[in-house]
Amino acid sequence: MPILVESSAATPLLVIDAIDVHYGAVQALFGVSLDVHAGEVVSVLGGNASGKSTTLKSVLGLVAPTRGRIVLDGRTIHGWPPADVIDLGVASVPEGRRVFPEMSVYENLLMGAYPRRRDKVAIAQDLDAVFDAFPRLAERRGQPAGTLSGGEQQMLALGRAWLRRGRLICIDEPSMGLSPRFVDAVYEVLFRWKEAGQTILLVEQNARIALELADRAYVLQHGHVVLQGRAADLAADPAVQKAYLGAT
Repeated sequence: MPILVESSAATPLLVIDAIDVHYGAVQALFGVSLDVHAGEVVSVLGGNASGKSTTLKSVLGLVAPTRGRIVLDGRTIHGWPPADVIDLGVASVPEGRRVFPEMSVYENLLMGAYPRRRDKVAIAQDLDAVFDAFPRLAERRGQPAGTLSGGEQQMLALGRAWLRRGRLICIDEPSMGLSPRFVDAVYEVLFRWKEAGQTILLVEQNARIALELADRAYVLQHGHVVLQGRAADLAADPAVQKAYLGAT
């Protein structure tokens, strides 16, 4: 049985309600449900092929559930194309960064701000904030994004998402393939976003650091939610420690 979470009187910003997802004949998610309230950081944890990235892709419209529903700020959005989901105020930091390699760092950042491109003064202020948070990007602002290291590209992907100023930021595996130094730099920024009240849905294999950041978390195995609850409680759970945190 999943650990139960105390419900809040407030309506969640995001609700994923009992979704199934198939890739052809292969079922990837089985009745997955979760919710995210405004101002919360919620982590989705699990090993390879657990379904955590598919859950995030379902929110973004990159895959369509075959059953269940997804509701964002009161609107049912499952089956919507990604562009329409982004228009509702969602930002994405995809797995593998997905920067535009031939475009400069500066141009990549402006792509994040495109939906609010008329607000030039606020965009300029946010660009300054990104360059303050990531001095390496400031140093390389005219450099093609494809020439950056993996860690620098992850910083760029985060900065691009911040320029969107979304109500919800969906982040897929931000620590994947990064050195410990870059992981610390990335999560330092995520902790700052949390302090600023940013709502985040985070998919992550690095359960230890994800549970430090998150308010609540869900653990997936083979497409099923097997645990859920407050992040601090899950971090202290011996079963979670043994399976995901390297405890013996």
